[in-house]
Amino acid sequence: MIIELRAKNCFAFDEQIAFSMKADMRNKKFASNVHRENNFNVLKTAGIYGPNNAGKTCLIRCIKVIKNVLLNKPTELISNIFTESDISELGITFLSGGREFSYDFKYDVKKQEFIYESFVEILKDRYSNEKEVCWLMRDTQREEYSCADEELLAMIPVVAKNNVIFNLIDTTRFEHLNEMKNILIGFANRIDILNMNNIPMEHTIELMKNKNKLQEKVVGFIKNADLYMDNYEYVDMDKIKLKTVNVSGKPEEEVLDIPDKLMDQIRLVSTYKGVHVPSMLFDSTGTKKIAAMASYVIEALEQGRILVIDELDSSIHFKLTRATVAMFNNELNLNGQMIFTVHDINLMDCKRLFRKEQIWFVDKDDNGVYVYSLADFTAENGVRDTSDIIEKYRKGAFAALPEPELINTLLGINGNTKGGEADGK
Repeated sequence: MIIELRAKNCFAFDEQIAFSMKADMRNKKFASNVHRENNFNVLKTAGIYGPNNAGKTCLIRCIKVIKNVLLNKPTELISNIFTESDISELGITFLSGGREFSYDFKYDVKKQEFIYESFVEILKDRYSNEKEVCWLMRDTQREEYSCADEELLAMIPVVAKNNVIFNLIDTTRFEHLNEMKNILIGFANRIDILNMNNIPMEHTIELMKNKNKLQEKVVGFIKNADLYMDNYEYVDMDKIKLKTVNVSGKPEEEVLDIPDKLMDQIRLVSTYKGVHVPSMLFDSTGTKKIAAMASYVIEALEQGRILVIDELDSSIHFKLTRATVAMFNNELNLNGQMIFTVHDINLMDCKRLFRKEQIWFVDKDDNGVYVYSLADFTAENGVRDTSDIIEKYRKGAFAALPEPELINTLLGINGNTKGGEADGK
């Protein structure tokens, strides 16, 4: 589970920002929203609000970059355009196997070099006192190095900088580095990142091909999300009326020339009042998004995965997004986690759904981008657990709220300007 994300000079973020999933245990409300393990307390969900183009998606992109770096995939990291530095900094603290670890790196975007990386384990006693144990530290600028494998220490200064160190050498020869690699790769492999405007259907298709309990739960999720649906399944082609897929005007038999991926999607069938129809042709955009998302949601809950979603509420009814969040907050969810960006203020509910530290904001002004939590607003600011958070947000109490002056556009269309007169008058 993700505990904290850090970024500096990355995408929209110029100065250091920190997004935290740490639970404030002084707050006893909604205890089921917190995952507890070995004195570590981590939030199961967090929603991120803010205007368009403020930086919400950049938080998601930072998580994606970290995942790709750990899995030895292209970084696609961009430094902030308003700074002169080419060095981007990213870090993540996470819970794995009941242990807390932190991994940080600095990447020179221009030279495409990793100039710094460190891996630390955070030990916590029953009194919540923390102690850091450094497993690895490589600082090529200061020429400072540290490693739990002493026999590796002499090699670190001469290792190439075009990748993180555990992707450059045979780690099986070094006990601690090999364990570090397994921990980091295992963590990265548990992260699923979705954009609700472009969800790959392949994941649900592969799951639907095999009859098992996980598939049954995915189907149940889809059916419960669409009140009019009787069933959702992956069927053989002979059970589909080919004329229903003849959307190109070509002879029906040419449907056999459809690419395999498209054919797979056609074989996803929804049933309404006993009538079987291909989902991709009949179902609404929202239902298709639900079907694509369903496998990720169920796997996250069943297998303890981390689901990161950009624009969770895109084409989805607010009651469904609320129910999905509630599934992750539920006490029956043992270690699944969901982090999402959202615009729907109906979810901003601290009376029935969220703890204050689960609601986050991203805002920007001429001086930079800011990432902060609702928990930063206290009773002194007039914000309590019993406050009407939605109304306060509407009034701009937490900022991170767009203030469009679209009337100027309308006036411009009609040839008017503010305070001016219409043309010809």
